[in-house]
Amino acid sequence: ASNPARVRNREALIAEIAAIFEQHEITTEVLAASIRHPAHVVASAQAGADVATVPYKVFKAMIHHPLTDLGLARFLADWEKAKNL
Repeated sequence: ASNPARVRNREALIAEIAAIFEQHEITTEVLAASIRHPAHVVASAQAGADVATVPYKVFKAMIHHPLTDLGLARFLADWEKAKNL
């Protein structure tokens, strides 16, 4: 489980690093690491990270959403009904 204080510290660190590079006009990309949850990817991007090392499990979780699954199931059921008209 994620520790909310640790996540805030990660975000603050990323934001601080990004701000320093911007202030000194250093051309680089900020890399977020130790990503363990899709929310970490979003928070890191919002804090200024350009790229992230993301485990496959987290990457898969990022594209999975229960409402997407529900919508797809409903669409497929409607499609089957329409084919039988």
